[in-house]
Amino acid sequence: MTDHPRPPLPPFTRETAIEKVRLAEDGWNSRDPEKVALAYTVDSRWRNRAEFATGRDEIIALLTRKWSRELEYRLIKELWAFDGNRIAVRFAYECRDDSHNWFRSYGNENWEFDDNGLMRRRYACINDLPIKESERKFHWPLGRRPDDHPGLSDLDL
Repeated sequence: MTDHPRPPLPPFTRETAIEKVRLAEDGWNSRDPEKVALAYTVDSRWRNRAEFATGRDEIIALLTRKWSRELEYRLIKELWAFDGNRIAVRFAYECRDDSHNWFRSYGNENWEFDDNGLMRRRYACINDLPIKESERKFHWPLGRRPDDHPGLSDLDL
């Protein structure tokens, strides 16, 4: 089975790296593990906090667990750096747990892509900050962040 290309493809320019980051953000904001997993190679390797995943089935399982705990999840990603087939991003997301405790999670990710534009490696470092509901900054209907919603730098995050 050959995966279809997922443009933009490496080597990345500033513009195509920004586009790739936004496409990843949009996918994650869908909270659809099967859809999100299609952006990764079939043997993709992840480090997500203290959890390691290899391959799409493990990625789907990880994301399913994640989004069953992280309710009202809204994410913003921002390009940090890029070179060739690699992109570094910083991100923040807000969510609540089933007891209505809100959190803002901050982190950095390092991505490596294959020639078809599929991510073959993803290394994420994430820190969680409890916040009050009144401190939330990500206010849009669940799903894709609107184009006119401020990004991380605009929000001074």
